[in-house]
Amino acid sequence: MATTVQKMRLDLPVRGMHCASCVGKVERAISALPGVESVTVNLAAERAAVTFDPAALKPEAIVRAVQAAGYEAGVERLTLPVKGMHCASCVSKVETALAGVPGVLEAGVNLATEKATVALVPGQATVADLRRAVRDAGYEIPPEIPSEAAAPDRERAERESENHLLRLKFSVGAVLSLPVLLGSFPQVFPWVPHVFRAPWVQLILAAPVQFWVGWQFHRGFWNDTRHRSASMNSLVSIGTNAAYFFSVAVTLWPHTFMPLGGMTYFDTAAVLMTLIVLGRWLEARARGRTSEAIRRLVALAPQTARVFREGREDDIAVAEVVAGDLIRVRPGERVAVDGEVADGASAVDESMLTGESLPVEKRPGSRVIGGTVNRTGSFTFRATRVGKDTVLAQIIRLVEEAQGSKAPIQRLADRVSAVFVPLVIVVAALTFGVWWLWGPQPAFLFALTNFVAVLVIACPCAMGLATPTAIMVGTGKGAEFGVLIKSAEALELLHKVRTVVLDKTGTLTIGRPVVTDVIPANGMAPEELLALAAAAEQGSEHPLGEAIVSQAKERGLALPPVADFMSVPGHGIEVRVSGQRLLLGNAPLLTERGVALEGLEATARRLAEEGKTAMYAGLDGTAVGVIAVADVPKPEAPLAVSVLHSMGIEVVMLTGDNRRTGEAIARQVGIDRVLAEVLPEDKAREIKRLQTEGRLVAMVGDGINDAPALAQADVGIAMGSGTDVAMEAADVTLMRGDLRGLVTAIQLSRRTIRVIRENLVWAFGYNVILIPVAAGVLYPVWGILLSPILAGLAMAFSSVSVVTNSLRLKGFRPTLPKEVNTMATDPICKMQVDPAKAAGSSTYKGQTYYFCAVSCKETFDRNPEKYAGK
Repeated sequence: MATTVQKMRLDLPVRGMHCASCVGKVERAISALPGVESVTVNLAAERAAVTFDPAALKPEAIVRAVQAAGYEAGVERLTLPVKGMHCASCVSKVETALAGVPGVLEAGVNLATEKATVALVPGQATVADLRRAVRDAGYEIPPEIPSEAAAPDRERAERESENHLLRLKFSVGAVLSLPVLLGSFPQVFPWVPHVFRAPWVQLILAAPVQFWVGWQFHRGFWNDTRHRSASMNSLVSIGTNAAYFFSVAVTLWPHTFMPLGGMTYFDTAAVLMTLIVLGRWLEARARGRTSEAIRRLVALAPQTARVFREGREDDIAVAEVVAGDLIRVRPGERVAVDGEVADGASAVDESMLTGESLPVEKRPGSRVIGGTVNRTGSFTFRATRVGKDTVLAQIIRLVEEAQGSKAPIQRLADRVSAVFVPLVIVVAALTFGVWWLWGPQPAFLFALTNFVAVLVIACPCAMGLATPTAIMVGTGKGAEFGVLIKSAEALELLHKVRTVVLDKTGTLTIGRPVVTDVIPANGMAPEELLALAAAAEQGSEHPLGEAIVSQAKERGLALPPVADFMSVPGHGIEVRVSGQRLLLGNAPLLTERGVALEGLEATARRLAEEGKTAMYAGLDGTAVGVIAVADVPKPEAPLAVSVLHSMGIEVVMLTGDNRRTGEAIARQVGIDRVLAEVLPEDKAREIKRLQTEGRLVAMVGDGINDAPALAQADVGIAMGSGTDVAMEAADVTLMRGDLRGLVTAIQLSRRTIRVIRENLVWAFGYNVILIPVAAGVLYPVWGILLSPILAGLAMAFSSVSVVTNSLRLKGFRPTLPKEVNTMATDPICKMQVDPAKAAGSSTYKGQTYYFCAVSCKETFDRNPEKYAGK
């Protein structure tokens, strides 16, 4: 009878296909796999339907084939809490268990966050499958996984409960262990009551410490034994049980053991267990502080919103807000969700998300971000993004993903931890054997003491926590400064970067033209020249014309009436202003109409060499001046470039502009190397060329056309003021759109990696040095043996020291040289204002005043005499 082969069908999302050629490429890649019976790729649905023999082919191979063909397979990613992990060996066991589930592509476990991140082939593995695999390994995925919104509260409650239990166990252990310790040394503490010196009393006092205070270690050892593995629980349980049960034997049969020099070790077992629990409690407290950044971000989201519905204004839960709702925000309240201002004006504090200390002016049409604080006025906005789509929710998700990811530097610790505990048990057994066979009398007691010391001094916890705790604090600290780092790998790579490529427009420069120079001639005043030009350009949609009009409005200039407007293509405009003929444009426009430039050519050439666009103005046949417009560098750009140079980083500017304009901007900000006239599609090629020179390259950009270059770079960095496409392609996002954030990111990366290296040196050095000492290698030379109590104390504080060292990153502050104080004071509210970012400015009696908000400017303009000079 013929055997029927059971076929399996996989419906796999495939992203990145654009044409029939892409479809063919994906189909060929999948069809080439052994065991594939049929494959159909649908371009419109972006899916591949594959029928295959599961005995000959795993679903994971299909996903990898799609990825190898250059497309993105729709992989499902889950983040699951895992309970019961205590050291690097536990992490390795859970990762191995999850990776062995059919349909799992990769699994990563973070000890600091106690979470597992799993990539699955859609439909091939369930949470139940993962839970079963983890349970079989001796650990637990909770039956109820909290939602994203509830997870932080649930985790905080669980952590507080764990801390409370550990504190209680330590207190009980300390109270019971102290009399045992004092009673074990009557020659040192002769005043101790005789009752505490009795072995039976010490047995009774030590029993609760051994079996209740230390229960989690014995349970973990039992699970390890069932699954034929080993972890820190094994070391603690074996070591303390050896001391305790030998003491029980001496107590029960003193006539057998006493003549051989036997003595009780209840003090060793009880004090050891108490100290280890103390270390676990201090470690748990310290680990709780590493996730403060997430808790602070979650706390930014308000619980309710004031929404207009059916003609009424009601307070409803933020979770019930939908896109399109109108929401009112009063002074001092937090913005509920993302949206666009519909009515009213105010200044909003966005510092908690972007790091920008100055409030940002909001008016109708302005974008507002959920979680920010309204400062002065009241306004109504229309919700555009709610729930998981808000900027705050995305920031929280990015920070969580980064904190849960693994840095390449952690691989060494992972490899060592896989064999560490079994190796320690072997070393302890050899220590026992060597001391029993060749040690001085009483040889058995020396052997037992050193055996226990080796087991309890070994600390795989420190190795498991060395990297993830520093990554957690580092990425959280970056978020505080408006630097969103998407992965631990990006954070590590940043510290190696020696070449930074900056896109010009929108990254180095403000991204829009502004008036830089107003140079009058033939008796014309600067304000008059600017007013004439702005009057001529009113209604213009040309960026240069809009820049002139905007500058005139900011200065509060009155614009004269115009008539007979005529555009001269390729040259400029001709118009009548107050009855006079005004020409505004390039040199040929004026010379063709018989207007002598009267020496202004040299001025225009100088401006052109500075990368500016110069426009001549002629009034009734006479040249009356030149107005220059340019996309100017951001105020902080020269400082940021200077600091990058001081850090040993080469800065390269990438631009599609002509070389003269590019080099002019480069000179202004201090950049030496310019890649000019680069087409958008060639930007990624230029990055690749720099990489072929052996450079580790970071690319900073903000536009859609920067996305390929950001993806090509070793580290892609997007400006938060740019497009969503650029931010999606980048590894790091600077929320403020400020280049000083780039300096912050690199300095944070260097500091974090330094802390990780310190942690790893401590974790490895501690074990490499102290395990041999505990084994007794110093005894033949200097007669030194390590007490098991001191060994336990050292182990208890080794992991605490690693976490505490990581917490030093919480004090990180970017190092920037002191800048010249270019801030201005708003004459109305006395707030410090950056002139480059001011909401408006007014000129009165030759002095320019800058304002934090439009309302302040309007107040000043109504009565300048009252506020001028204050």
